[in-house]
Amino acid sequence: MIGFPEYPTFQIFLAIFVSMAITMVLLPLWIRVLHFRQIGQQIRADGPQRHLVKQGTPTMGGVIILVSVLLTILMLTRSTMDASMISLILICIVTLLTGIMGLVDDLSKVVKERSLGLRPKAKMAVLTLISVLFCLAAVNFVGIAPTVAIPFLPTLDLGILTTKIPVGDTVFSIPWLYVVFVWLLMAGMSNAVNLTDGLDGLAGGTVMIAMVIMAAIAFRVDQLDIALFAAAMTGACIGFLWFNSHPASIFMGDTGSLAMGASFAAIAVMTKTEFVALVVGGIFVIEALSVMIQVGYFKLTRKRVFLMAPLHHHFEHKGWSETKVVIRFWIITALFAGIGFALFFNQSM
Repeated sequence: MIGFPEYPTFQIFLAIFVSMAITMVLLPLWIRVLHFRQIGQQIRADGPQRHLVKQGTPTMGGVIILVSVLLTILMLTRSTMDASMISLILICIVTLLTGIMGLVDDLSKVVKERSLGLRPKAKMAVLTLISVLFCLAAVNFVGIAPTVAIPFLPTLDLGILTTKIPVGDTVFSIPWLYVVFVWLLMAGMSNAVNLTDGLDGLAGGTVMIAMVIMAAIAFRVDQLDIALFAAAMTGACIGFLWFNSHPASIFMGDTGSLAMGASFAAIAVMTKTEFVALVVGGIFVIEALSVMIQVGYFKLTRKRVFLMAPLHHHFEHKGWSETKVVIRFWIITALFAGIGFALFFNQSM
């Protein structure tokens, strides 16, 4: 860490400020580059008609978000290699890999000039590989227990079906049920945040609120390195919102949304707050469920439950302004975050 006072709370607030500052300095330059290269967002034709004016708005702002977070982590974290540092490295790797996948997806949209990028099966295959490798590394190299703590209920043991493979002087464990659970959590949350990223400032603001809580949780369980990461992501979101607020000058693209969702899930695993994270990120869960309900019900009845999915578009079709939808979703996220934080304290007592 660079020469700043080593007070944990100071470091966390510093991470927020540094990441925010880096984002706000780099984003104007990145926007100019994207304008010069004529790299803009492709708007889905079946979406709200008012969104058509956003066609061509620079995208891939997630690149700067990831750069800001990683630079902040490099500047502020310790050099001691312990379990906490290994956890941070794994979270950074997951964030970077999903970000790269999102970048490829964004670039394919620009090249093909359509709103759809990589095929869903290809995305899911990559997310599956990342989540499985992350889970195995977390269990075997960090010592993460294959359990899920649920407030007011007994801890769920997902390690009952475990294969142990001798490797030299150590034993490599594959807790099959927990691997499946982490895959569902990481792939689901990554896609859920991606679905939420449909209005100016919606994904950035909701992730910002959720990451503040995850930073507080990591700090509470003495995982300062992870708290710094969550704080850095919070700061990057704040800096990004300056340019992404309506009307947006840039979108984060899949580069940002997929990486944010995956990093949120990774933090939950490393802090053993998987269930609590589902509550904190409740707005993402609701957005994903709205799409699943819409698609499933339409296939069964050829009718729609919502005017349009994801859910934020439903409210747009009901006449809400984009700004009203975004601010109200921020408020709902704050409510979920508060409930999740209260549940965490009950779990940790």
